[in-house]
Amino acid sequence: MKNKKEISAWEKVEIARNPKRKTSLEYIEKIFDEFIELHGDRNFGDDKSIIGGIAELDEMPVTVIGEQKGKNAKENIDRNFGMPNPEGYRKALRLMKQAEKFNRPIITFIDTPGAYPGMGAEERGQGEAIARNLFEMSAMKVPILSIFVGEGGSGGGALALGVTDIIIMLENAVYSILSPEGFASILYKDASKSQEAAEKMKITSTELKRLGVIDSIVKEPEGGAQEDFKKVCNDLKNMILKDINRLSKKSQEELVEQRYEKYRKIGGI
Repeated sequence: MKNKKEISAWEKVEIARNPKRKTSLEYIEKIFDEFIELHGDRNFGDDKSIIGGIAELDEMPVTVIGEQKGKNAKENIDRNFGMPNPEGYRKALRLMKQAEKFNRPIITFIDTPGAYPGMGAEERGQGEAIARNLFEMSAMKVPILSIFVGEGGSGGGALALGVTDIIIMLENAVYSILSPEGFASILYKDASKSQEAAEKMKITSTELKRLGVIDSIVKEPEGGAQEDFKKVCNDLKNMILKDINRLSKKSQEELVEQRYEKYRKIGGI
């Protein structure tokens, strides 16, 4: 990739939100083989904003889970614009517990504006579903990786799939407790100051790597990953394989203890 000019945090937000940006499902189909999607939380229904199932990574069985946006208006309505309901988080947890039972590594793809804030979601236990995922993921006895491919918005929306041993971010992905618009509305009482807010929030991959919140960054071509998707996927796949191989050498006790220490440290930043 040729040298790229430095871009602002707000410009990265715009790239992360670009409708042409590749979705979680597109990464899964490009990086993994034999993906079999599984559905439902065995309680309420199937949330299409979260996809998940079993796949092969260089003949290694893995469980993959991703927050899924649409590519057009119709798909976005069907996928609830990538904003999960509680049944989506419960589906994800069901698949993670299944992976733990069969000793499969777990890989999650994060791309969401945030958890869905609707009345129905609250009535069905949105907060409890997110909290349950955080609790259960912290003690999973198999390697877990998360990859931020677009927006990592809302603490619970992203973190409910992000309590993992390794956190990878694409160069132009963002990760924050809330959107720059929300931050500006609360702090400045003016949503139009979202660009200024983005610069102060430390939401870019570079800032988060410097702070120790994430572990690795996958470079993107100018304009975003879609400009050379094959290379980005190849680089990401190599990174995933390297990390899983390293984590697989650890005992279950080591995985859980080191994950605990990781998030204790992050919480103290």
